[in-house]
Amino acid sequence: MDPVLLSRIQFGLTISFHYIYPPLSIGLGVILVIMEALYLKTRDPLFQQMTRFWARIFGLTFALGVASGVVMEFQFGTNWSAYSRFVGDVFGSALAAEGIFAFFLESGFLAILLFGWDKVSSRVHMLSTVMVALGAHFSAIWIIVADSWMQTPAGFHIVQAALRQRAEITDFWAMVFNPSAMIRLTHTVLGAWQAAAFFVLSVSAYYLLKRQHVAFAKNSMRIGLCVAVVASLGSLVTGHVSGLVVSQYQPAKLAAMEAHFPASAPGGMYLFGWVNEAEQRVTGLGVPGMLSLLVHGDTSKPVTGLNAFPPQDRPPVNPVFQAFHTMVGLGMALIGLSLVGAILLWWGTLFETRWLLWIYVFSVLLPQASNQLGWFTAEVGRQPWIVYGLMRTAAGVSPGLTAGEVLTSLVFFTVVYLALFVLFLYLLDHKIRHGPLADDLEVAYRRR
Repeated sequence: MDPVLLSRIQFGLTISFHYIYPPLSIGLGVILVIMEALYLKTRDPLFQQMTRFWARIFGLTFALGVASGVVMEFQFGTNWSAYSRFVGDVFGSALAAEGIFAFFLESGFLAILLFGWDKVSSRVHMLSTVMVALGAHFSAIWIIVADSWMQTPAGFHIVQAALRQRAEITDFWAMVFNPSAMIRLTHTVLGAWQAAAFFVLSVSAYYLLKRQHVAFAKNSMRIGLCVAVVASLGSLVTGHVSGLVVSQYQPAKLAAMEAHFPASAPGGMYLFGWVNEAEQRVTGLGVPGMLSLLVHGDTSKPVTGLNAFPPQDRPPVNPVFQAFHTMVGLGMALIGLSLVGAILLWWGTLFETRWLLWIYVFSVLLPQASNQLGWFTAEVGRQPWIVYGLMRTAAGVSPGLTAGEVLTSLVFFTVVYLALFVLFLYLLDHKIRHGPLADDLEVAYRRR
């Protein structure tokens, strides 16, 4: 057993589990702001009841996100200490900023959001909701900045310290605004909005199918659908721009995403397929010249392929290819579901279209799967580099780390995370089945 591979599996497991919750928190923060703003504008008690219900869901996802995120970061010291020494100046500043400017802001105002309804004025409570939403987004900013620096390093120089090298920041803002940071941030945030929007659509559709909390469900669905349309169409645009950045700064990753092998030749784009890396062949359906068109605006222009790189510098092709194309397929499905729902809402038939409501109930899984596959594409496509072009993944593992140690912790992580996930599903199911509280509506009427 290889401690490098096991450490990668462990980190992949923990971050995949963690990444279920922050997208929901980020997106629900936006939806909470919209709902509470509508309450302040209309003074309709239903909007306050909606805000209170979804705030409770937000609190649950926030708690699981914090618990899983803190544990994940410990691995930088236990499994990846060589990497931590190399990037400590860069990564440490981003994580410190995330704690100071994001986590404290979000957690500080969260108490008012959850428990301050009857203790502060409506406007102060609205301010706390906005601050919580901003805190969730600020957290995403600094985490994406740190990860994007690993993809496209900038604003640093290499310092020789004793027998080791380390990256040291020379321009903080160049590090923050590294070439891939802002477009990856935008794409990630829109993916988070999608996750929350389809979660709201799922629960609302469930209530409508059960003919429970009908007014609550209809209004929640209207808001969720608006966010879903904006986020799904925005993800299409930002995904394209992100691909252009990848083509410029990480051509090997782009080549793996489309299984483009010739060193320099016009590239096609596949709708689906299976890659035979040994024979450098793809069995599937594709559009010739489409990759060249998207990258260069010309179907005849060459695109850098995998054969332009030594075999040891190429990412695993088929896993990246499958993850990327599945993500794109799910993204197009989410666009379709959003637009169909918006059209039926415009026609006034959405809430009676039971087949679409049933699809919405289960559609909650699609953006989660798309987000996970997007992360997989980005991180596995960067291999064999842990910091692109500077440090290989194998060099980042802690010296002296044994496979047995990693395997033991991996087993314990898996058991604990499974238990936490079951608990999360149980509590979430309990809150959804219980539904919005009638007391919330009565309190809202009294405060009008």
